[in-house]
Amino acid sequence: MRQFQPLAAVAATALVCATSCSVKENRILCEVPVHVSVTNDFTITREPFPTKAVEPVSTNSVVKSITLAFYKADGTQVFKQDQLKADTPTGFGDFSLTLPYGSYKMIVIAHGSENPIQLSSMTEAVFDDIKPRETFLYTSDLTIDNSNPKDLAATLSRIITRLDVISTDACPENLESVRITFAKGGESFNPLTGLSTTDNGFAYTISGVTPVASEGGIAKLRSNFFLFTDEESMDVTIQTLNASGTVLNTRTVSAVPFQRNRTTTLTGSLFSGSGSGSFSVETGWTEGINQTF
Repeated sequence: MRQFQPLAAVAATALVCATSCSVKENRILCEVPVHVSVTNDFTITREPFPTKAVEPVSTNSVVKSITLAFYKADGTQVFKQDQLKADTPTGFGDFSLTLPYGSYKMIVIAHGSENPIQLSSMTEAVFDDIKPRETFLYTSDLTIDNSNPKDLAATLSRIITRLDVISTDACPENLESVRITFAKGGESFNPLTGLSTTDNGFAYTISGVTPVASEGGIAKLRSNFFLFTDEESMDVTIQTLNASGTVLNTRTVSAVPFQRNRTTTLTGSLFSGSGSGSFSVETGWTEGINQTF
């Protein structure tokens, strides 16, 4: 499995208490208390995203929900718990559970949605929201075969890619929404790989687009999604629409490069231009990809 660049450190501690399960044939029925903490040392650095703040998960404005799940090798889910920061004034990121003796796959997902993520299996997760949010992932194998204490160290990694679109012309008065269509990638991901479950592309509409007053009428649009491979190039089509859904303008940008844990920024005339744009890479991967169209 591809190794992710570590961005968010999370202390995960499993405390296995002594039990009376000393008879080998009875151990299959023995449940062992396990404590998993993703609180104390959990920090998120958004570098190389534009913002580079580092702060605890309890005060971080990005992570609003954490999901912890354990699966058997055959895919059977034996434990799943969601924590919403809004509903957890204290102890956010602290989980207590019991697990029988056995081998498990542990999955930890932290994200920016205020709704729990849909974890239909250990190979598919999707957001309830209209679009993916910032997502951090950690997976690990865990075996409980005795009562000895276990300390687990984990590192969550950002698995999304991001597109920022910045217009250089003022928003028209009749602008209502912007529809962005990606030729590849997807909106759901496989927690075992951190990659998109499909590569068919998708589209979503950003409603209520308004100018950014401090930018003199320049609009800024942001999209997060999942790639099918660590790096992909794809066509991106941007359409502006009025209140009745009529397309006002269409811009198609070819072969836009994306990489997980990187931001691609498109800058150009969004509302008055037309046709296909030409791109040139202005900066490297470290600070994101900036291009003009």
